[in-house]
Amino acid sequence: MIAQTPLRVLIAEDQDIIALAIRRQLEKIGHEVVGRAHDGKEAVQMTEFHHPDVVLMDIGMPEMDGLEATRVIHEKIPTPVVLLTGFDDPKLIKQASVAGACAYLLKPTSGKEMERTMIFAVARFGDLMELRRLNSELKVAMDNVKMLSGLLPICAKCKKIRNDKGYWEAVEDYIMDHSEAHLSHSVCPECLSSLYPEFKPKTP
Repeated sequence: MIAQTPLRVLIAEDQDIIALAIRRQLEKIGHEVVGRAHDGKEAVQMTEFHHPDVVLMDIGMPEMDGLEATRVIHEKIPTPVVLLTGFDDPKLIKQASVAGACAYLLKPTSGKEMERTMIFAVARFGDLMELRRLNSELKVAMDNVKMLSGLLPICAKCKKIRNDKGYWEAVEDYIMDHSEAHLSHSVCPECLSSLYPEFKPKTP
């Protein structure tokens, strides 16, 4: 089976025999192996350098384990990571998710299983990045929205409002400073009659 969408893959595996077997399986189904890291630190460095489509990351490695390397990659250079482990441990799976892994595989694995899991990881990563973008846009929007709330001290005569610094300011200035509203001035019919009694508004 040849992959319909070839992926650029970085292998992070400290055992030479396993790394070679994974490379052969990937290349057999049409994927490109851009490099092989021997430990977690090297995996982070090579991810920054190669920008692969997906990283196949062993968990148990020297210098920096796969979980920590995944966390660093997720924070510094977001990339889909598939963790490789020889243990089907629910606690480990939870830790992998918290670290930012998009999927995990039990070793040893077949080329077909690798193919399916990598495709899933890339798709899930895309969804996560879109969610992150939407959350960022929502945060910016919320930061830009000013809302009036709470008890406002207002003068019973002149209707000025006392601000947080203790100064009294016109109600329209206070509203514009603490909301997204823009005010325009006009005169209501009652005030118009009071100010200009000679003026009689036209009735329809």
